[in-house]
Amino acid sequence: MQNKTVSKKDIDNLYEVIIKLTSKKECRELFEDLCTDKEIEQMSQRIKAAKLLMEGNTYNQVIKQTAISSATLCRVSRCVQYGKGYRNFVD
Repeated sequence: MQNKTVSKKDIDNLYEVIIKLTSKKECRELFEDLCTDKEIEQMSQRIKAAKLLMEGNTYNQVIKQTAISSATLCRVSRCVQYGKGYRNFVD
């Protein structure tokens, strides 16, 4: 459920900030300010899980390599299958 105090424009502003990034250093600096260490770890875990799934690894293999929860892995898997982000940007 979306926070009622956060508008679509606010979310679009976030995306606009992200697309201005031109280096890994800039990205690291922004995400370190924007997210907790745990949030960054969880996002990187999801990217790793998506890569492993796209390489043909089973759920059990992915869980063993990432320690990701089965619920989160299920969501990542759905996004890999039906979404656009992982397939277009994760290699």
